[in-house]
Amino acid sequence: MTPVHQFWILDLLDIFLVAALFYRLLTLVKGTRSAQMYVGLLIIVLIALAAREFDLIAIKWMAESLKTVWLIAFVILFQPELRHALAQFGRTRYFRSFLRGDNYGVLGEVVRAVETLARTRHGALLVLERNVGLRNFVETGTRIDAKVSAELIVTLFSPGSPLHDGAAILREDTVLAASCILPLSANPRSALALGTRHRAALGLSEETDAAIIVISEESGAISVAYRGVLRQHLNEGELRSELSRIFRIRPEDEEQPASAAGGETASKAAG
Repeated sequence: MTPVHQFWILDLLDIFLVAALFYRLLTLVKGTRSAQMYVGLLIIVLIALAAREFDLIAIKWMAESLKTVWLIAFVILFQPELRHALAQFGRTRYFRSFLRGDNYGVLGEVVRAVETLARTRHGALLVLERNVGLRNFVETGTRIDAKVSAELIVTLFSPGSPLHDGAAILREDTVLAASCILPLSANPRSALALGTRHRAALGLSEETDAAIIVISEESGAISVAYRGVLRQHLNEGELRSELSRIFRIRPEDEEQPASAAGGETASKAAG
């Protein structure tokens, strides 16, 4: 490759990265008060470039004088958006292995909520996202985007709540959406033995690597579906152990999701 070709490739890469950065910033500030400030900042940059191109001395002097404080002003004005962007970047699947310890606080809130719902016999369907994204299912429900807490989960599945039908989908420490529609299991035997909530949990577990918790409205029984296996009638300790086991599984071990005990439970649920 000649130096000229290398030069053009680096220029194209530079333009692409800058365009991607500006696009990402636009999506972050869209619909917020920062959007107007962002547009104003772009206008100032364009004016500065035009002043340099057409040699407008006064505007060039002003732009050069403000150059030293632009970076500080940018950080101050867009502090919430920058924090959100860095947090989103840190939550990508490539970095989740460093953050697995954060899951345990969330699992504690989930277990506490499940205990309350089971005691009051309020039916519920909780989906805990892992490595496979669930965006298609999130879009079928009502967006929540709230921090996970036991109180929030119990409120969502209270009989008087307009969002108690369907599933709530959780991603790490966030409740993404509620009243989401899940696919039912295609297994004809499970259709005869299980109710709609359990079939939906089993159906999603057959398509993704999510962990799905079901609370029966009739009996208050707790079940967990994972990788096509449904474990039923779990107590608090068994639920906590099962969720901890699932979230310790590495992506390369996904080919062997079910233990011998899990396979026995699956057969019982299907039959």
